[in-house]
Amino acid sequence: MSLLTPINTSFCLEQICESNFQKLLRLIPDLSDIKDGAIGLAAAQTTLYLAVIEETPYTKTVELSHCFNNNANELMAPAVIIRIYLDARLAEVLSDHARIQVARVFPDPRNTRDIMNYKWRLNYFLQKWLDHCLSKNYEFSSMQSRF
Repeated sequence: MSLLTPINTSFCLEQICESNFQKLLRLIPDLSDIKDGAIGLAAAQTTLYLAVIEETPYTKTVELSHCFNNNANELMAPAVIIRIYLDARLAEVLSDHARIQVARVFPDPRNTRDIMNYKWRLNYFLQKWLDHCLSKNYEFSSMQSRF
């Protein structure tokens, strides 16, 4: 994860979550219509998989990952769990394959500085990964059932 830590982490975290929302919509234009999952393909690139974990009227929780094998059940990384706030137009990383959810790392909510820094690093990683995926011109197609 990034060692870059902004001075005003709270403000920058909100900005990066807004940016990640916009980038997700550019990467997956039909994101709001996807009910189960989608596959992203790009020339000479590993396949991207999107799985919808949970959906409510105002949020959608998804897992976005690469598959580094022909079998979709193997070597899924970074396996980023993202909560998308449709009404607020924000996308926040909850965890990834290497890092667990914030609430399990910092069970005491009074650790606000550590929590913000942890969230910042997760979301900064997503921003850089989305930039990479967008530069590779992935195109997504919806799947009927979970993979």
